[in-house]
Amino acid sequence: MPDSTPSPKPPVVLTVAGSDSGGGAGIQADLKTFHQCGAFGTCAITAVTVQNTRGVGDVLPVPPTLVGGQIAAVAEDFEVAAAKTGMLHSADSVEVVADAVVAWRIPNLVVDPVMVATSGDVLLAPDAVASVSKRLIPLAKVVTPNLPEAALLLGRPVVSAADQSDAARALVESGAGAALVKGGHGTGQVVIDVLWDGRREWRFRHPRIETVNTHGTGCTLSAAIAAGLALGEALPEAVERGLDFVHQGILRAHGLGRGFGPLNHWVER
Repeated sequence: MPDSTPSPKPPVVLTVAGSDSGGGAGIQADLKTFHQCGAFGTCAITAVTVQNTRGVGDVLPVPPTLVGGQIAAVAEDFEVAAAKTGMLHSADSVEVVADAVVAWRIPNLVVDPVMVATSGDVLLAPDAVASVSKRLIPLAKVVTPNLPEAALLLGRPVVSAADQSDAARALVESGAGAALVKGGHGTGQVVIDVLWDGRREWRFRHPRIETVNTHGTGCTLSAAIAAGLALGEALPEAVERGLDFVHQGILRAHGLGRGFGPLNHWVER
């Protein structure tokens, strides 16, 4: 007879981000990642994009009150173990999300300050950058900017590994619980990602992969970290396992689309 023993309940993770019609980034990438990591994914959609691997054709923001309503609908019904933010688009949405995180006491918040798509399209209004810095980053368990995003948040160039260390410290000083400054936009044969938690620094190294299949890397990484935290992993372990997951996803990408292809979200974590 089939085993009727119920499976253990998976932890619930919330993503607050934009929708990608191409399926490689945003909400779609987050939910795929949560599932692959063994977490139950829920979502609050902040914007609908006309998007594929070649770029973003149009963006329709979701009214901030509706974004807040989606978060409330999830938080009042589920015990949310972790959350991540991605594309928030406007300052008003950032404010609503920050208010909701506080009101619902949502733990283990991973802030991916999505500002520019892999294709180069701008995804965050200029006035929202200050709101992310002032309202959202101080609520973060960890913030995960790439080099251009860290430079925009701090108002100075972030290029080298030493710059990454300085930037991570500055982000923690600004209120973040920890900062992971990613090196994928850098140069050299090794990608260095720097994590600082206010007491200790970790540097994670992976061989650089020459490929165009990098659509959704930031979304996937922050989702994997959030899922790891929900599963009870310590932050350095969640980060390391998330980085390995993304590296394998790039390495084993299927080459879908005619532009910057998506990762392979079926790889083992």
